[in-house]
Amino acid sequence: MSKPTTQELERIASQVRRDIVRMVHAVSSGHPGGSLGCTDFLVALYFKVMDRKDSFDPDGRNEDMFFLSNGHISPVWYSVLARSGYFEVSELSTFRKLNTRLQGHPATEEGLPGIRVASGSLGQGLSVACGAAQVKKLNGENNLVYALLGDGELEEGQIWEAAMYAAHHKIDNLIATVDYNGQQIDGPTDEVMSLGDLRAKWEAFGWTVIESNGNNMEEVVAKLEEAKSLSGQGKPILNLMTTEMGFGVDFMVGTHKWHGVAPNDEQLADALGQLEETLGDY
Repeated sequence: MSKPTTQELERIASQVRRDIVRMVHAVSSGHPGGSLGCTDFLVALYFKVMDRKDSFDPDGRNEDMFFLSNGHISPVWYSVLARSGYFEVSELSTFRKLNTRLQGHPATEEGLPGIRVASGSLGQGLSVACGAAQVKKLNGENNLVYALLGDGELEEGQIWEAAMYAAHHKIDNLIATVDYNGQQIDGPTDEVMSLGDLRAKWEAFGWTVIESNGNNMEEVVAKLEEAKSLSGQGKPILNLMTTEMGFGVDFMVGTHKWHGVAPNDEQLADALGQLEETLGDY
């Protein structure tokens, strides 16, 4: 089966963004800002870059694996999982409702295909990804493990413990991406707690670092392919990915105010007017 072109990926991303704003609007809760910003990345990863099976294998044997550390951006992940065939797209209508599989933060208790660990307690995802990547090496598998982290999440000390661990143990089948949008729930990261020179920090911790524009689909794919080419060389890889929170919806772009706020009816109509329906709404 042929891989989608850049234009086809962009069309998928437009539909995913529609899913995001509709999901959070329907229950008046959720996190649209970071979800919109990371849409291109997750669409590229699942539809183009990752080597994955057609059906979900909880153990992830002989396939690439992905872990979402900043679990509050579950709307984009749920949409991408559904649109790439892990479960029915119609189930997106159950987002954040009681006794459903699509909880506000990804969880394993409900048995949703595509979810291997609960996430959303920030700081933990990179540690889990390190363990999964080590298991693959011990099993003689050549597949890769991907993880996505938020930039505000880097204020968690466990991230840096995991970063040291990965470099020390030469976990070179691990590709971590930081969503570098400069925003977190309480304001700009530079005001809450400056992150400093992130490239220099990760390199000092022993990682190979690349930088990318996470809201340009062609570059997202190219940089992920570059990251893959750097694997197996004795160092974990860090993709420092610059995005704009709320990308794709003009009144949400570039502000922390849409980190965890749902659009009202009028705002939803405005957002949907900016996003092409390409695969059919759920």
